[in-house]
Amino acid sequence: MTLIVRPESALDYPVVAAIHRVAFGGGGEVNLVAAVRQSENYIPALSLVAVLDEQVVGHILFSRCHIQGAERTVPALALAPLAMLPAYQNQAVGTALMWEGLNACRQKRHEIVIVLGHPDYYTRFGFVPASTAGIHAPFPLEDDAAFMAQGLTPGVLDGVSGMVQYPPHFDGV
Repeated sequence: MTLIVRPESALDYPVVAAIHRVAFGGGGEVNLVAAVRQSENYIPALSLVAVLDEQVVGHILFSRCHIQGAERTVPALALAPLAMLPAYQNQAVGTALMWEGLNACRQKRHEIVIVLGHPDYYTRFGFVPASTAGIHAPFPLEDDAAFMAQGLTPGVLDGVSGMVQYPPHFDGV
């Protein structure tokens, strides 16, 4: 069995929707992905699928957001969502999607990625609590460590501070 990570195509949309519906137990992430695809924040090369034996089993999406500081606005990417079919969890599918996704972000010359997720998982890929870099969520958090950032080039987070501003399609997810 060979795992391939590639950009999604329109033919993948129904399967990607099913993956998010099953993984998250509802339609919030399905609606988010559909809204991002229809927005100026969508970057087709940063919406990736994991394919195993010709079956799409996972998806990751990076889309544009920004960090609003007191003196400047810094472009960033929001990593949301990341999911795989339950049968493929703990099978390195998510790991492959993460590494390939972060590499694709670097290749497209993006410098900062923001994610809200489990710290034990995302720190393995170089994410740090965003608050340590002076970056804050626009919503209350139960666990501040779950809101994370990663600078994709050395030193890019130095001097960056402010509140992440997500596009409106992130509301309610």
